[in-house]
Amino acid sequence: MKGIYPMREAKKKIAEPSTGPSPDIQTVHDTTYNLLRRLGLTTIFGNLGSTEQPFLKNFPEDFQYVLGLQEASVVAMADGFSQATNKPVLVNLHTSAGTGNGMGNIMTAYQNKTPLIITAGQQTRKMIVVEPMLTNRDETMLPRPWVKWAYQPVRAQDVPAAIMRAYAMALQPPSGPVYVSIPLDDWDQPALGDAVVRTVSSRYAPDPDRISLFAERIRKSKNPALVYGPEIDRSGGWDAGVKFAEQLRAPVFFSPLPDRAPFPQTHPQFRGALPMAIGPLSKRLRGHDLIIVIGAQVFRYYPYVEGDYLPPGADLLQIVSDPADAGAAAVGDSLLGDAKLALEALIQLVPKSKARSLPAPLRVASKLPSPPNDPLTAREAFAALSELRPDNAILVNESASNAEDVIRSWPTVQQESYFSFASGGLGWGAPAAVGIALAQKKTGRGRPVVAFIGDGSLQYSIQCLYSAAQLKLKVIFIIPWNQEYGILKEFAALENTPNVPALDIPGLDIVSAAKGFGCASVLTKTKEEIKKAFGAALSADGPTVIVIPIAHEDRPLVPPISD
Repeated sequence: MKGIYPMREAKKKIAEPSTGPSPDIQTVHDTTYNLLRRLGLTTIFGNLGSTEQPFLKNFPEDFQYVLGLQEASVVAMADGFSQATNKPVLVNLHTSAGTGNGMGNIMTAYQNKTPLIITAGQQTRKMIVVEPMLTNRDETMLPRPWVKWAYQPVRAQDVPAAIMRAYAMALQPPSGPVYVSIPLDDWDQPALGDAVVRTVSSRYAPDPDRISLFAERIRKSKNPALVYGPEIDRSGGWDAGVKFAEQLRAPVFFSPLPDRAPFPQTHPQFRGALPMAIGPLSKRLRGHDLIIVIGAQVFRYYPYVEGDYLPPGADLLQIVSDPADAGAAAVGDSLLGDAKLALEALIQLVPKSKARSLPAPLRVASKLPSPPNDPLTAREAFAALSELRPDNAILVNESASNAEDVIRSWPTVQQESYFSFASGGLGWGAPAAVGIALAQKKTGRGRPVVAFIGDGSLQYSIQCLYSAAQLKLKVIFIIPWNQEYGILKEFAALENTPNVPALDIPGLDIVSAAKGFGCASVLTKTKEEIKKAFGAALSADGPTVIVIPIAHEDRPLVPPISD
């Protein structure tokens, strides 16, 4: 029939796949690994599948492959490693299935502003059109909106250039994860030659005219308050933040729900973290005529508690590196710029205040009950641990209902010492601690990592314990065991939602599970048992899990602020 191809055409023999390139030809695989070396991306976090094996074949001896047993753990381990080394990191996921498993922590990495170069295998180009099993359909759509850039090269020869662009995109402010999908048959294709290596800036200075205007408003303020955010610690601006606060003689608050600690919590000008709700936050800032927010959103709210965004008579200035954070601010005037560079500029532009007296030190009740409770409260348990705390310990916090107790018992006193998650998605903390501990081992810094992880939180990514054991990492997991989703019970009280099911999680044998993954693990019930186990863990060569039964406590999700 006219216009229809004869049926015999359909019987044309399909070309056999090639057995591989000539050994004299430089392949996409060769060129890409040379590029990764030059970029310093020689530690690869992954959970491989069939579509990733062509990339990983003949794995070079100068690279390290860090295996995670599930992709959520893989992504968070890479996130922690990147934050602790202050460098981009390569992640390798298994096509759409692995990307889907990792999405929760890809979202967290995006909000943590962590530069991850995420690569994922794709089915062979020869079959993509018929969508065989494990085809990553609409491959650039799957990870959005939680990546800065997503791409699948149009041809195999573009793979190295795509990775170079991904590196540049991930590193530039605001830094964050990017995603490259790579068909499995691209790696053996001939390359066009060596990849072009580029350098890019990872920070930018604030506009000089606008920061001068901000400085003028700060000089005229009668009673300013500083609100410091995670970008100060990420940018290396800790010392500049302390100097500016002392120069201004103003109280310093942490922005709500901080994922990094930007200021020493034992400093006499420290005033604690701001509440995570609109009304209470505004009340906490009463009496200040200018709120100066540096390196943070305005603000990271969580539950809705009505009220004004700012107290009467107050104005707000925000300095932040992310245009999205500046655009989302409900109030105030914003300036884009790196937190450290902005602080250094303000130190020069704002003279030391001589008329303003230093704020009175924050007074926090610290007396513990005697005799101790049975079971111990979270604060009692954490206080016992703090008696043996090494000065250089790094703290990871994902004990949602006990977060305030963790911070009070273990105040951060030096930079790059506190890590938490910006997204609110559980399952990040334990594997992130593994990545941070690996960074300490590879860099030779040797700082011990102590991770406070809720018993419910641990279940989201418990597989990371296997990686910690296999790598023999110096990481101690403190598991406050209350057998409930305590934070959700606090929400239920705030939202007036009684009789919600599944808020209790009895029957977990965390000690046995941890041992099954290869970790030393112990159940401790008294202060003496806690200190004995923690002391032994600090001397151990590998990871330890310390489970501590704690009492149920009825506490408000957002503590009230007195009128």
